[in-house]
Amino acid sequence: MSVTRITLPDNSVKEFPQAPTVLEVAEAIGPGLAKNTVGGYINGGKDIVDLRTVLKDGDKLQIITANSEQGKEVLRHTGAHIMAQAVQELYKNVKVTIGPVVEEGFYYDFDPETPLVLEDLQKIENRMAEIVKRNLPIIREVLPAKKAIQIFSEMGESYKAEIIQDLEAKGEKEVSIYKQGEWFDLCRGPHTQSTGQVKAVKVLSIAGAYWRGDQKNKQLQRVYATAFNDKKELAEHLHNLEEAKKRDHRKVGKELGLIMFHEWAPGMPFFTPKGTTIYNELLDYIRDLYKKYGYQEVITPQIYDTELFKTSGHYAHYKDNMYFSQTGENKAEVGMKPMNCPGHCLLYASERHSYRQLPYRVADFGRLHRYEASGALHGLTRVRSMSQDDAHIFCTEAQIQPEIESFMTFLSEVYNTLGMADFKVYIATRPESRMGTEESWDRAEGALTGAMEKLNIPYQINAGDGAFYGPKIEIHFVDIMKRTWQLGTLQVDPNLPESFKLIYVGEDNAEHRPIMLHRAILGTLERFLGIYIEHCAGRFPLWLAPVQIRIMNVTDRQADYCLELKKHFEDRGFRVEFDDRSEKLGYKIREAQMQQIPYMLTIGDKEVDQKCASVRLRTGEVLNFIPLNELVDKLCEERDGKKLASVFASENPTKEISH
Repeated sequence: MSVTRITLPDNSVKEFPQAPTVLEVAEAIGPGLAKNTVGGYINGGKDIVDLRTVLKDGDKLQIITANSEQGKEVLRHTGAHIMAQAVQELYKNVKVTIGPVVEEGFYYDFDPETPLVLEDLQKIENRMAEIVKRNLPIIREVLPAKKAIQIFSEMGESYKAEIIQDLEAKGEKEVSIYKQGEWFDLCRGPHTQSTGQVKAVKVLSIAGAYWRGDQKNKQLQRVYATAFNDKKELAEHLHNLEEAKKRDHRKVGKELGLIMFHEWAPGMPFFTPKGTTIYNELLDYIRDLYKKYGYQEVITPQIYDTELFKTSGHYAHYKDNMYFSQTGENKAEVGMKPMNCPGHCLLYASERHSYRQLPYRVADFGRLHRYEASGALHGLTRVRSMSQDDAHIFCTEAQIQPEIESFMTFLSEVYNTLGMADFKVYIATRPESRMGTEESWDRAEGALTGAMEKLNIPYQINAGDGAFYGPKIEIHFVDIMKRTWQLGTLQVDPNLPESFKLIYVGEDNAEHRPIMLHRAILGTLERFLGIYIEHCAGRFPLWLAPVQIRIMNVTDRQADYCLELKKHFEDRGFRVEFDDRSEKLGYKIREAQMQQIPYMLTIGDKEVDQKCASVRLRTGEVLNFIPLNELVDKLCEERDGKKLASVFASENPTKEISH
């Protein structure tokens, strides 16, 4: 009698008399697990499969539960169907189109007979909650495409019929539908076991959208919502959404006078003097660490003949995201660099290298340009003009692991200094479109996983998300609002050295091909600043703050002493302003606090007489009459030590300064 053997994540094997579904494997492990199962990963695949998927002998299964991060995607997929059912139960003659999962939630596009309005959102949410309470079993059925077209056409669901016709034209002879009660929808899945597994829903907003994103087509109504397995988690998420609105870097950046944008340079931010101060402080910090970690800084061209990009593979794999022009006497085609790596290969190739000179580490803050669709542009976090804390390491295979260890040490130092200690590590493996041989990819991926395991660093696999030239380590930072952002990266690349025929002379006196490591700590500086502004809400640590100290006088009598103070702090390298306007002190304080200035020094007659200053922190804490030398020494300690919190925080603060 044949059996089906399924391998579990702990490498144990369970046997079944016939091919089981994902859910049946969960039931065999335990009823508690089965109750919460919403899907799985098969054989390390990237895509979540439905819990109704039938497994084959030898498959390795990782079960996904409703309370896991991956489970949220399945919950929200079902949430989209619940919302579509709710809308069609509430309103007559509403056609449904598509309802995908997006970051932090989902949406569904509707074509209603009578337009939906804001007041309808609460009604939709209430009906969704009712459908959740019904705990309707969700059943998957597979239909011939022609039969499905007939069913949806007879229902008047013309959009669904059109989608299936397109699928049929691409060779798909069958499609799946999911039923919940009497209602059903076309969908690939995956979905939960029942509507009751979606414990908490929230309808968020409504917007317009064209069918298939084409302005020539009919405009639809897109309703956004989210779903969670837990009401407490939903409440936290809604709080974070409100907090994100307050912290939006475009809003905060404008209020603090850091950045601007102009329609004549879409996607290309302008940094004001204050914004440039923060930008340069970050660069200088990374530059100082380059000395510590053995990097040499270089400057490379921004524009190259396209032969460079054909050699590097960017022309074949990335040209749609590049800027090209024909120029010069011969109208030769040139391209603006989207990355520094091809130029660094030319630098490496310009001289002969011995194994004794490796690893060869070069860093480059050169400006890069990448074409992003206008609809994808978003403040600083998605731009067309950028700079990166970019570096490339040319090394031997034996040096990969020590370089990864050095990279992780470097990255941890930077992230801890910036108050960004919460991050996750992923290894992104080979994409469908890639350069090189399978053997070179096997070795490169093995080097990354082996290094992480030796360093005892937990990691997850992002299957298929590697660069076209090699796999990579991705650092996903978790901000204060629990959002994740991919920032730092290290990529193992055996392919560019092959394309550029790079060599080094080994200990055996023979020529060998180096391995190239692409790495960044912060990543794109513009994007990093957008994320960091939102993470700290514009309350930069002292060393990064564009204005570190603002001095405010009570009356004109203290002006001379304030100017002395200003010079004293400037001589110690501080960025300091003197607000000598004839305004009331309270007004000056409020304005300085809105500008998130770390230290506000208020000077009245007592401070002049005692040669001291009263200090107000942006938290509202106040310390009266701090001797000048003590104040300067402590601020130097905070700035030079790159401390995150004020050295004066909670040191016997008083409510108000007494003048």
